Formats: sequence, structure tokens, C-alpha cells
Amino acid sequence: MLIRTPGVYRPQTDTWLLAAALADAALPRGGRVVDICSGTGALAVHAGLAGAASVTAVDISRRASASTWLNCRLRGIDVEVLRGDFETMLRHRQFDVLLANPPYVPARPGPPPRGRARAWNAGQDGRSFLDRLCAATPHLLAPNGTALIVHSMVADPDLTITQLRRGGLKAAAVARTTIPFGPVMRQCSDHLVDEGLIQPGQQDEELVVIRADRTRK
Repeated sequence: MLIRTPGVYRPQTDTWLLAAALADAALPRGGRVVDICSGTGALAVHAGLAGAASVTAVDISRRASASTWLNCRLRGIDVEVLRGDFETMLRHRQFDVLLANPPYVPARPGPPPRGRARAWNAGQDGRSFLDRLCAATPHLLAPNGTALIVHSMVADPDLTITQLRRGGLKAAAVARTTIPFGPVMRQCSDHLVDEGLIQPGQQDEELVVIRADRTRK
């Protein structure tokens, strides 16, 4: 069971789909792992238990950072917790494995998200975080490094793959699952219909894990 401080988003199907993709990837033990948008630290925990040599977790939320630290320490995982924007916190660093369950839900234009909404609100097209992540990933991966990124079909996984490939990475979808809309997607469904991202009356979404690999040069 994971400790979740008040206001931290609960791990859901996207987290567990990404964790399963990490296990299926059968990556070598002993790598340097970064968990971007760590939330409760569920993925940092999985990476640590799978044999990572080092685990770094990044989140903009103070409460999420505390949850990650607690959940890792309770399992004997030595984690480096960084609070702030991932581009600033990870500048000039590289990792063997990058894991990310970023904000990806399209939302109506409005003030910058606050509180729990920061975990899912990704701007009008759902790409406000993903575009930055795709641009940064080639620089964050060490030679032979691997990134695993999960998000919904409504945020255009084909564009994610295209952007990663433009950065010189091999990229493809490696896992998918379809789930009923949760509270956030139901809340945003009118906007998603208006933007042509879902069909009127649609009640489910497909989640996709994208793998990107940097070959040694």
C-alpha cells in the first residue's frame, strides 16, 4: 500500500500500465532511473525494487515529493527527490531509464492549474507538458537509454512518437488498454467533444505506453 498525502493524485490504471511495461521491457538491472511527475512515487518504488542502481524522482508538488520520499524509504529504496520543474531540476543530467506519467488531459482555457489539477490538466490540447517532455527526452537519456511514457489517446500518441523520432530516438507504442472514463475525463468530456478529441456520448479512453530508445553513438 502506498502512502498518499492529502492532495496527491491517487495512482490509477495509467500508472500500473506503465509499471507493467517497465517489467515487460526487461531492462538491465543497475541503471540510473528517473521518475518524472512522480506523484506518490509508485513508479520510483517499482524501479527501485527492480534493481535500479539509483532512483531520482521529480515533481512540482511539495506533497507529492513527500509522498515519494516516504514510500521509497519505507521500502528501503534510497531515492533522490527533486521538487520543481523537471527541465530545471534535471538540466545537464542523463539517465538509463526515464519513466513519465505526465499531465495529459485537455482542459478548457483558464488560469494555470493549481492543487491536484496540476497532475492532469495539460492545457487545451493536452500537450502543454508532453511537448516539452518529448523535446527534452533525447537529452535526458544516456546512450542505450530507454524512456517509457504513458498518456491517453486524446493527447495524440502519434505526435509523441513523431516528436521523439525527430529527436533521434527509436519510438513506438508498446502497451495499450481501454478503460472507462474516470471523474476527470467525465468532467472534461464536453471540452473534449468540442475539440473533436472524443465522440459525443463516448465513455471510455485508450491509454498508451510509448517506448523510446537512444542508440549508442
